[in-house]
Amino acid sequence: MSDVIPYISCVKNLFVKQMIFRKAGDKEYGHAHVHDHLTLLTKGRLRVTALGKDTDFTAPAHIYIKADVIHELTALEDDTIAHCIHALRNEDGSGDIIDPDSIPNGIEACESLTRLETN
Repeated sequence: MSDVIPYISCVKNLFVKQMIFRKAGDKEYGHAHVHDHLTLLTKGRLRVTALGKDTDFTAPAHIYIKADVIHELTALEDDTIAHCIHALRNEDGSGDIIDPDSIPNGIEACESLTRLETN
């Protein structure tokens, strides 16, 4: 098992985190977000564990992840690629938001981004 390779891009109100799973068994470990988001599986197969249940997806697939739900992604085959995609604004249109736990060390977030305080 190896680390998932992340690439993060921000354009205006759109956040995209590409995840490359080099080997079957690579994981994006359990985490939750303050917003609903879509995971776009573009290559390979992925197991999503949420609320104690596993669901397997084969690319191409759109995977809906509800806000505040702890979820884990596990590659089921080598060279699996997925993208987490979400808006950066609150539902009422105010502010730019992002869960600070979703930003890897050394990566700068979008300009004028407000990081949410988490407990």
